[in-house]
Amino acid sequence: MHSFGYRANALLTFALTILALMCAMASFSDNLNHPSPTAQVQVLNINWFQKQPNANDEISLWDGIIPAKENAKFWIHTSNKYRFIDQGSNLRGKGFNLTMHWHVMPKTGKMFADKIVMSGYRLPDEYR
Repeated sequence: MHSFGYRANALLTFALTILALMCAMASFSDNLNHPSPTAQVQVLNINWFQKQPNANDEISLWDGIIPAKENAKFWIHTSNKYRFIDQGSNLRGKGFNLTMHWHVMPKTGKMFADKIVMSGYRLPDEYR
């Protein structure tokens, strides 16, 4: 009969061999997959304007989720879900900024966000 030490050594050697084989298979399978580090990107287009000296308003004009790199280039013509109404004619002739926000959600790791601000737009002095 084999002693307890021989049996423990055989079991430990077998377990380490299986673990090394699984590690090698996982490392090899990484070479077969095409890397795609980003799961999805969320994009928002926000209209920002200043009504009073200390009051700022933002309106989300459009938002969407880009699930794949192939869908990253798009041309949209959309109508808003909610009407943009100037109550009391406080926005006539006021300047506003268009801001494009995006949030990148990787498959693993930290999510990050960025934005582009496009300024120099003005609302008309007269409405229809």
